[in-house]
Amino acid sequence: MDREKSQVLEGIVSVVANVVLFAGKFWAGLVTGSIALIADAWHTLSDSLSSVIVIIAVKLSNQKPDKKHPFGHGRWEQIATLIIAFILAIIAYEFFANSIVRFNNRNAVEYGTLALVVIIVSIVLKEALAQYAFYIGKKTDNLSVKADGWHHRTDALSSVVVLVGIIFAKNFWWMDSVLGMIIALILFYATFKIAKEAITKMLGEKPDENLITKISEVVKIVYDGDLNLHHFHIHNYVTHQELTFHIKLESNLTIEKGHTIATDIENIIYEQLGIIATIHVEPLDFEHSTD
Repeated sequence: MDREKSQVLEGIVSVVANVVLFAGKFWAGLVTGSIALIADAWHTLSDSLSSVIVIIAVKLSNQKPDKKHPFGHGRWEQIATLIIAFILAIIAYEFFANSIVRFNNRNAVEYGTLALVVIIVSIVLKEALAQYAFYIGKKTDNLSVKADGWHHRTDALSSVVVLVGIIFAKNFWWMDSVLGMIIALILFYATFKIAKEAITKMLGEKPDENLITKISEVVKIVYDGDLNLHHFHIHNYVTHQELTFHIKLESNLTIEKGHTIATDIENIIYEQLGIIATIHVEPLDFEHSTD
């Protein structure tokens, strides 16, 4: 799968579908006077904006490393994810505030068949877009595409909430206002989820035990002895990962021999796992203050 092309295609499909859905929801919202439907429409349009950001971020992140950016531009994807989260937070706040005003004013809404049809179509299409984005995001390990998927998912969920409201609106005057508040809370939750993952990646993560186990198994291909692998650190630059760790060798080995062992291990890790490794060699009897 071509990483860049698949991500850009996801963004384009998302933009086209969301613009069409926005027009349908907004029209239905104007006809019925429903703040929940109009809020849901703007939520859908915000998906288009986030998808545009994804496309731009993909183009920026796939630039080759240069003198000023020797580790590449991959973290543009994480920056884009934070921008999407920020947009979601603003939209959520506006919806919540407007819903409270309508609740205090005791505004009621009468939904019709048009609203029902538009919402059902929206739920089906948005969940399909979410599944597509999650698939591409998983295949390419792109956080901003995954964030776009969450954006689609929250839009589908908010449409489900509106659908429930349409069913019970005749019996409860406050239904539209409360639905607006619930949609806002869904948006706030999505903001938290996608921002947390992006920030965690940017701050740096400890390699998980599965990765350490894989590395240990790969190392045995070129060196069967106990090297006491430790002090693992991984740096995620999105388009590639860089790993550093320490090994211990017999003190009587020559510098050349130690270098050869470390280089062989670095090469096999790159061949087998696609990770750029840098290994620090220590004498067997050496102990860190943190050991």
